[in-house]
Amino acid sequence: MTVPKTTVLVLDSAEPELLARFYADLLGATVEPAPGDGELLLVTGPTGAVLGIRRDPSHVPPSWPLPEGSHQAHVLILVDAQDLDEAEREAVALGARPMTAQDDGAAPGSRTTVRRYADPAGHAFALEAEAPHLKP
Repeated sequence: MTVPKTTVLVLDSAEPELLARFYADLLGATVEPAPGDGELLLVTGPTGAVLGIRRDPSHVPPSWPLPEGSHQAHVLILVDAQDLDEAEREAVALGARPMTAQDDGAAPGSRTTVRRYADPAGHAFALEAEAPHLKP
């Protein structure tokens, strides 16, 4: 029998309250301190997905994307294809910095179905048009 576990992707930040609020506003989520851990904030989305933000006073933003184009860990946010432009406007208005937006030819009239950003602390995240088979 497998022991029950909870998986949380944790991002470090010198200002965890600001970064937690960025993701909560972007995702329509809530922010709560982790039980028993005053240095960890938990951002819980409406679908139950949890993202942790941990205080690290000496946080240095990651280098992303790497010059050789390899992938690094990043947050992937799935949105309906018809809402991708609006999700991008929301992310940028909240402080996201666009990183790349190549033309993948997948959405006529749209430059790409995957849009990559850095959050206010420099972590990579992407907005991607949700495939119908991934919807709950």
